[in-house]
Amino acid sequence: MYVKILKNNEENVTLCDLITQIKKSPEIDKCGAILSFEGIVRGLEENKRVDKLILTTPSIEKTQEELERIIEEVKNKYIVTEISVIHYVGEFYTGDSLLLVVVAGAHRLETRKALKESIERIKYELNFKKEEFSDDGKNIIMSGG
Repeated sequence: MYVKILKNNEENVTLCDLITQIKKSPEIDKCGAILSFEGIVRGLEENKRVDKLILTTPSIEKTQEELERIIEEVKNKYIVTEISVIHYVGEFYTGDSLLLVVVAGAHRLETRKALKESIERIKYELNFKKEEFSDDGKNIIMSGG
C-alpha cells in the first residue's frame, strides 16, 4: 500500500507509476481488476474561469495519518488486494493532478466500490482548504467542497 500526501513538484507520481507498482505486488495473481481515478483541476467552475488553485492542509502529518486510516478501512471493508493513493497539496493550474487512486481486487464489483468509497471519503473526511483564484476573485472551499 502506497498512500502519500505530497507537495506539488516534490515528487512526480503518475497513475502509471501506481499501477506499475501494484502489478509488482506478490499478491497480483489474486487480482482480476485494477481500477484508477485521477482528479484534476477544473478550469471552469460555475460560469467562471479558474486561473489557479491552492490546496493546503493544516498538518500534512495528521492528514497523512487520516488518509492511511481511511484507506485501510476501505481495503478491509471490500477485501481488495491493494489501494494506492497520492494526494497533492500546493499550487495548481487547469489539468494538474490533485488526487490519484488505484485499487486492485479479485473482482471488478468490490474493486469499483472500494475506489468510489476511497474517493468520497478522501473528499469529505480529510482537512483540506482550497483557494480558487478566478476572474471573479478568490473563493475559499473547505473540506467536502
